[in-house]
Amino acid sequence: MRLENIEKIAKKINISDSYLEKYGNYKAKISDKIYEKIKNNENGKLILVTAITPTKAGEGKTTTSIALTDGLKKLGKEALLCLREPSMGPTFGLKGGAAGGGKATIEPSEDINLHFTGDMHALTSSINLISAIIDNHIYQGNELKIDPNRVLWKRALDMNDRELRNVIIGLGEKNGIQREDHFQITVASELMAILCISKDEEDFRNRIEEIIVAYDIDNNAVYLKELHITNAIMKLMKEALKPNLVQTGEGNPCFVHGGPFANIAHGCSSLIATKLALKLSPIVITEAGFASDLGAEKFFDIKCRIGDLKPDMAVLVATIRALKLHGGEQFENLSNENLDALKEGFKNLEQHYFNLRKFGVPVVVAINHFESDTKEEINLLTTLCRKDGFSVAFLDGYLKGGDGSIELAKKVIETLDTKKSNFKFLYDLNLPVEEKIERIVKEIYHGRGVNYSEKALKALDEIKKLGRDNLPICMAKTPSSFSDNPLLLNTPRDFDITINDITLSNGAGFIVCLCGSILTMPGLPKVPLATKM
Repeated sequence: MRLENIEKIAKKINISDSYLEKYGNYKAKISDKIYEKIKNNENGKLILVTAITPTKAGEGKTTTSIALTDGLKKLGKEALLCLREPSMGPTFGLKGGAAGGGKATIEPSEDINLHFTGDMHALTSSINLISAIIDNHIYQGNELKIDPNRVLWKRALDMNDRELRNVIIGLGEKNGIQREDHFQITVASELMAILCISKDEEDFRNRIEEIIVAYDIDNNAVYLKELHITNAIMKLMKEALKPNLVQTGEGNPCFVHGGPFANIAHGCSSLIATKLALKLSPIVITEAGFASDLGAEKFFDIKCRIGDLKPDMAVLVATIRALKLHGGEQFENLSNENLDALKEGFKNLEQHYFNLRKFGVPVVVAINHFESDTKEEINLLTTLCRKDGFSVAFLDGYLKGGDGSIELAKKVIETLDTKKSNFKFLYDLNLPVEEKIERIVKEIYHGRGVNYSEKALKALDEIKKLGRDNLPICMAKTPSSFSDNPLLLNTPRDFDITINDITLSNGAGFIVCLCGSILTMPGLPKVPLATKM
């Protein structure tokens, strides 16, 4: 693979050298000054790539997004891809990098998966600066009367390290106030969410000032602006606020910017990058993390609502292998033909498809092809899709890159040309919080109801007292099931969702509901991928 200089990639989307801040030959940041020049351009078409419930059999959402971009180019269509930045935690842990695979990659992939342009380091430094300032404030007299037992802000590290989930700080003499503290992975922090939900630098500044970092001894919220460190954070985050430009393996442009997890945050790349892309390209492809019940729902109800985006269609990615796993086949037998398991597992794809249609967007089903897929399985899946009226295409992006996704690209072009989006949100913001949560649980998860812990109910009361109950909901749950139990595959029914805690991301502007065993600091597997590099 021969990469093109980043200046040449930029010219493909009409970005001149004067707006490029280069990081070597193949990476660059885009100056924030460019938006003023192009803000009156007509917006391009916006495509969301999402997926069925993920399994260890693999679905390939990012690979499909990249291959679709390259496939559209093969058909003479200009498209700009917007992806999330990978976190080093999964890269060294279990999941691996997030730069695609095979012949459908973004490059330079190793740089993107590791240090890249320093965005993660800027975020981590900013997050930990806030923590250091809070603890120093308490130690130096505590003018704000911060309750050391009610500090909400957590330290961060862009690495999987379970030992840091719960720690005691301030041990020893003259080392501050001793208290329990917590680390979370950088991509789970509210600061990452704010980076990705802000419309511009001014919006980012306003949002970080509204972060609730703690409560005082009188039970009043303490806001970040009261720490007087806004300017310091803005200096640390100055470059990180600018989108990163890279390229696909076939030389097509891609913005990679921001990367909140979709199981514990809203799972979308930055609004800054998306809005810029829509002014630069007639077609913009982006993805949301995990399956449509997490990433897509949050993309629609949070990102599109805050950013005033109106998506034109969605691509729903699946594999025959994953569908068979949902249908009851054992993982070790997935290479064997099993039409009954495929037919049963198809229910998972159906549920995701009809969920997406509730948002009013046209949907194309993309089936990532595997060598083990038999002719009979392909025919059965095609028949099932067409019986339901689904537009479906198979692709071989992993093996053939853009050439392997031309069928999908044609379906996407046909859909954009012939089907109008009537995009709508799932719920009204002015509904009570409990009703918004119930709407998601019943309409998207197809659950029976919602149970709340005492801790969650107490937190919800505090949010209502602050007058912040008119915000969108960010459900934090397992990506492995429609339910909050990762062992319930396919389309479980007659289950309740249990909300263990509720937190207010006041700066980001949404309410986070923690369901099941959600960890904001993942651990490493027995054999981390770091040992295999």
